[in-house]
Amino acid sequence: MNRFFSFSLFSVMHLLTVFSIKYFKPVDGFPLSTNSRWIVDDKSGQRVKLACVNWASHLEPVVAEGLSKKPVDAISKEILAMGFNCVRFTWPIYLATNDSLASLTVRQSFLKIGLTETIAGIQTNNPSIIDLPLIEVFQAVVSNLGANNVMVILDNHITKPGWCCSNTDGNGFFGDQYFDPQLWINGLTKMATLFNGVTNVIGMSLRNELRGPKQNINDWYRYMQRGAEAMHSANPNVLVILSGLNFDKDLSFIDNQPVNLSFTGKTVFEAHWYSFTDGQAWVNGNPNQVCGRVVNNWKGSSGFLLDKGWPLLVSEWGVDLRGTNVNDNRFLNCILGVLTEFDLDWALWTLVGSYYLREGVVGQNEYYGVLNWNWCEIRNASFLQRISFLQSPIRGPGLSERTLHKVIFHPLTGLCVLRKSFFDPLRLGPCTETEPWKYTPQKILYLKGTYFCLQSNGLGKPAKLGLICRESNTRWEIISDSKMHLSSMAENGTTLCLDVDSGNTLVTNTCKCFGTNNSCDPASQWFKLVDSTRSSSPAKSFLQFNPPKDFPGTDFLWKLFNSF
Repeated sequence: MNRFFSFSLFSVMHLLTVFSIKYFKPVDGFPLSTNSRWIVDDKSGQRVKLACVNWASHLEPVVAEGLSKKPVDAISKEILAMGFNCVRFTWPIYLATNDSLASLTVRQSFLKIGLTETIAGIQTNNPSIIDLPLIEVFQAVVSNLGANNVMVILDNHITKPGWCCSNTDGNGFFGDQYFDPQLWINGLTKMATLFNGVTNVIGMSLRNELRGPKQNINDWYRYMQRGAEAMHSANPNVLVILSGLNFDKDLSFIDNQPVNLSFTGKTVFEAHWYSFTDGQAWVNGNPNQVCGRVVNNWKGSSGFLLDKGWPLLVSEWGVDLRGTNVNDNRFLNCILGVLTEFDLDWALWTLVGSYYLREGVVGQNEYYGVLNWNWCEIRNASFLQRISFLQSPIRGPGLSERTLHKVIFHPLTGLCVLRKSFFDPLRLGPCTETEPWKYTPQKILYLKGTYFCLQSNGLGKPAKLGLICRESNTRWEIISDSKMHLSSMAENGTTLCLDVDSGNTLVTNTCKCFGTNNSCDPASQWFKLVDSTRSSSPAKSFLQFNPPKDFPGTDFLWKLFNSF
């Protein structure tokens, strides 16, 4: 099912701005530290969830992308308005170690690669930077993000400026043509020193996507630990973010040999996850089976770190936002379930709507970008709705407005199950309005704090709340390889699954995609029961109970409700 569509930036910006102001408070507890698997602020110890977007500044011009299209301050404000509280800002080692490069002005950098028209765009939109050295422009962008309450992770993406990544680009692993370990450590040290005291720089990642034929575990420990120590020594305030092997897909070796660092409370691991991580599996395989398999692989390669008490940042994930890529569309439904279930910190690839120059193509469109080619509109507003629930913490230290409860999340829409009244069918709506649920060992879903339970009423019929919660139609099993189908038993013994109709009303239908068929799409029936302590709408007061006058048993029900 394709629910992707485009809106102009103007048509949604007001709504998103209101949302961000209400739910995304500036972090004032810098620097940040770690508390077991959580990232917290040092002032209150409360969790700070990183909901980041990647902003590239590592390609040939070594200038943050998009500055020929929009003023930097407008871009920073749009980042916050779209619900992101953080930018993973990429940079090449040469920016910190090659003075000839770092001292080039923006004008000189673009002239050097023949992009004269781009210079005119920057002159129009960001005239104050056109004759500044590249390193100062990099600092200016970070400063502007800070002025707009956006946190920054400085990501060493590559050594030699250019597009990343391949196994043969000479930037992949220690000892490659452009990856001298000592130069790399020098670059990390200089960048860490440069931003020491810049409070919105909350973290630095050591290296993006280690890869290539030279990669090995022994050198990973040898150099990554040295780089981490050098970075921490130069700037003890930042989180030190360590990536894995095989394009940042593999951290499994940490399970057998933990990192050995002299400092504590600052170490975070990062991993990347795209649909193409698993080739064309989402097109060629059954979505339930593929989702179950890739999630288990993720747990074995990096997800296990959460159980070990380490924070894990999914620092790159994303999809083609045109909505035409089946591999990406199916993957998205699965990863949204994972990001929500584990309440992960993450960084979306990417903010960038188009590049100055990518792999020889001038002005290349970036279909993974949340902004469109001209940086003036949102590429896919429905996608922003789908990730809005993930952009603020669901649980963690200091987030105890409510006791632990369940939220029923629907990845396909980004909405949650809520109700209008006892008599109306349950519907999907904003997760900020959802009520807390309780899932019992008997597989019953109660509206927490009440005697109401979720009931199936037959094939194609709306699911409703009821008070008799001992029948088979009130027991909801989590089934299928995806672990995202909620099924109950109809009176005739048929297994039905919770589903959503075209009006976002909850219904029960025949369960989808339980065989090996790769052409079916189960996404409308995928739900995730998410552990949460986040404040949400309290269960609606029973005083709001207002049945029709001729409703059977009205007097009895009023007495029952008034007895609670």
